[in-house]
Amino acid sequence: MALFNKKDSFEQESEKADKEVISSIIDSRMTIKGELVFEGKARIDGTIEGNIQGEHLILSEGGKINGNVKVATFVCHGTLKGDVRASMVTARKTCQIQGLIESNSLSVEPGAGLSGEMKVASKDLHLVSTETGDTHSVNG
Repeated sequence: MALFNKKDSFEQESEKADKEVISSIIDSRMTIKGELVFEGKARIDGTIEGNIQGEHLILSEGGKINGNVKVATFVCHGTLKGDVRASMVTARKTCQIQGLIESNSLSVEPGAGLSGEMKVASKDLHLVSTETGDTHSVNG
């Protein structure tokens, strides 16, 4: 079920994210405390205690995030306690999110648990790199 959807640009973004090779994996035996900034596609099987900023993020079924997420696309199979700001959010059946979800496109599978506020984002989401101060647009 799609709640906020503009198919053309979102399908293109989704296809781009699906085709991109996973460049970083946080193993299930790993816990990271602090801010995580990445480019490309990352998968989290372990635990992150801190904020995350990047392009395409997959939170696996056993993965946990305690912090805020700012990415272009976010596919959630695991547990997130924090806010999500992304052009596309996909909540799979095992997903549990507690917090604000701000997105142009939100897809929710039956069984997913969402607790918090849902907002339709502005057309362009602007992400600011903490290291360089550069602003990057995530087009919706």
